[in-house]
This record gives sequence, C-alpha cells and structure tokens, in this order.
Amino acid sequence: MCEQFGPHQQCCKLLMYDWYTKVTSTVVDIVPRSTDGQFAGIYGTLLASFCWSADSQRVVLDTVQRSKQSLFVVDIINGKLTPLQSKGNYPPGSWKVLAIDRDLLVTSFSSPNHPPTIKVGFLPPNGKEDDIAWVSLKEDNSGFNIDWSFKVHQPPQEQENSKYPGLNFESIFLKPQNIPAESKIPLVVYPHGGPHSAFVSEWMLFPAMMCNMGLAVLLVNYRGSVGFGQDSILSLPKNVGEQDVKDVQFAVEQVLQEESLDPNRVIICGGSHGGFLSCHLIGQYPGFYKACIARNPVTNLLSMFGSTDIPDWCLVESGIPYSYQAAPDPSQYGEMLDKSPIRYVSQVKTPVLLMLGEDDRRVPNKQGLEYYRALKAHDVPVRLLWYPGNNHALAKVDAESDNFMNIALWIQKWLK
Repeated sequence: MCEQFGPHQQCCKLLMYDWYTKVTSTVVDIVPRSTDGQFAGIYGTLLASFCWSADSQRVVLDTVQRSKQSLFVVDIINGKLTPLQSKGNYPPGSWKVLAIDRDLLVTSFSSPNHPPTIKVGFLPPNGKEDDIAWVSLKEDNSGFNIDWSFKVHQPPQEQENSKYPGLNFESIFLKPQNIPAESKIPLVVYPHGGPHSAFVSEWMLFPAMMCNMGLAVLLVNYRGSVGFGQDSILSLPKNVGEQDVKDVQFAVEQVLQEESLDPNRVIICGGSHGGFLSCHLIGQYPGFYKACIARNPVTNLLSMFGSTDIPDWCLVESGIPYSYQAAPDPSQYGEMLDKSPIRYVSQVKTPVLLMLGEDDRRVPNKQGLEYYRALKAHDVPVRLLWYPGNNHALAKVDAESDNFMNIALWIQKWLK
C-alpha cells in the first residue's frame, strides 16, 4: 500500500490483514531514506502471483534498491527482511521473482552486460535464508563486451533541496571493453521516465547495442527516482524542470571528468519524462548536446493537462494539489507552463529527433507536434517519426526496431 494521490510510484508498506480479528498490521513500513547497503523500502504495485513459502509465514519479493533490483524474503510475523542473493560468488546485477512452489524459487537474473538467465533455488528454513544456493537452468549467457559501474552523485550545496537536504543519487555507466586509454569516445545520456521510476542494473537492449556501436551510455537515476527512500521521491514534485534537470547535467559533467570521454560529443536521449528532461536540457544548456532523441516527450504540462489520461500527474509534479472537483486557477496554469520545456525552445540549438505514437493517451502526440512546430519556427534541425498503432511505449516489434535504427542513424549523422 502507498499514499493516495501524490506521485504515481512511491515507497510502499507491506500490510497484513487478519481475517479472524479484522485487524490490519504493518509488516514492512515506508523507508524515508537509505544509504548504500541498507534496505531502501518496497517499490511496486503487486507481489508475484506465487510468492508464499511452504510454511505460509514468509513472502518472497523483489524491489528496487538504489540502482539494482534485489530479492528479499519477509517474515510476516516479525517483519524481518533477509536478502536472498547476499552470499556466494554471484556477479553484480539484478534479480526478479518469477514464482515459488513448495519452496522451489524461480528467478530471473541479468546485468547490463549479461542477458537474462533463469536461476532456481530451494528456500532454506526460516532463519537460514542466507544459505540459499542458486542453480542456472542452462549455461549462463555469454557476456557482451561491456564494462559497467555505479556512479554516486552528491549535488553541490547550491542545488540542495531545502526541504529534503542531504539526498544523493546514482547513475549506471556503460562503456565498450578494450577501449584504449587515450581514446575519447562519445557519450549517450539517458534520463528515465516516470519520473518516479528507476534504471536498475539489468539487461537493456538499446544501451547494450549503443555500446556495441562504440558509444558510452549513462543511465541517470536523478533525485525523485524510486529505490532511494520516500524523501527522494517527495523531493521532486514542484521541482520538475529544475532539480531533475540539474541532477542529470551534474551527473554528466561528473562522468566527463572521471572517464575517458569526448565532452564535445554528448547525446541526450529519453522518453516520456525522460523526453521532458531531454528537451529541457537542450534548452537550458544550449549547444552542450550534439544531438537529441525524444520519444513521446512531455513538452508542455499546461496543454497536456487537458488531453492526457493522467491529468493529476501534471498537477502533482508541478506541486499543485489535485482534486476531482476543482480546476486549476490561472496562476497554477502559469506554474505548469513555467516548468515545461516549451518555455526554453527559443534557446535550442541541438538537432532533435522526435518519435511519436499515434495512439498515445498517456502523453498525447500533440505534445511532440507542438514542440516540432516550435523548433521549425526557430530553424532548429528536427525530424519527426510517426508510429501508427503504437501507444506510449512504442513497443511493437516493427516500431521498436525502426526506433533503434533511426536513433543510430541520427547519432551517426550529427556526430559525423
């Protein structure tokens, strides 16, 4: 359970209802903050369909923990949480629960350089969960030639959130293996959508293929991402278009200092709220990014409010209370417009590739069309791709393959 209204994804409580006493009790509570190595809370709307141990006293779940997906077993009597992959020579990566039957646990494991593999293990008795041994159903997939690591970012003092100070955030950095130390390779920056979601250290096709093209990739979990505690999530509403934008830019500038990358060949790519951030970044940091790819981006919160299937999202992320009965007043409409990328369109110099789903109800394609016309009016190089029969995800096979090919061609064109 999580709070009603507010951000669409939040830190959740695990509750237990006793059918005999009619009493509801909290098994796992909301976690305000977490540092690396500590439990960061439960994030997700549903448990797996089959998640109970044979003794009916434990629940197995997976949840985001900073920038990885981890397995836990929860004792519903005392609320004790035990990680299930802490011991053994397991490579870093992310785990997901598929099912459990009579304590036979079926999971999926992957990492940014290893496609998913199925692992099974018998859940040990209560109190001995650390002893679980995993077996792969088939030989693990051979890894791609990709190096990856976590980056921790501590915002400078002037970018601290006054209500939620001291928060940090992370990114996942990928690069091709065996790159000579003196080589300066291009960087593709990916902020995720949501905004209250997260990248985790799992297999992702587009970043892996970009590394195969000779590009480095930075997946940014800015403040507001899930997996870092409820305070991080609550720090972002009212601050979209500013805090999240500065977080992404700060992460980019940090990794440019730490890694062998070409600062003159940086690309920004994102979808939905990630597209919102991509359009903000090319407007607020004119000329820094050499190419931009935006998939179904939010470009104008004000015009989106009247056409989306989630009007509350536009208000909540702008810091405006949502009510079914009340409409925003003129000043609140102004706040939504003030936080939108369209405000900075006159400053954009970066060539933009827009990808829009014809049937998108979440971020209606009018958002991208409005931005396209504005870019055209300011003589910014822009191309628009239209995908009939596709919704917000652009996930049909033909659309996804066309997406990647055109992203690759757009990057090659503007990096020369």
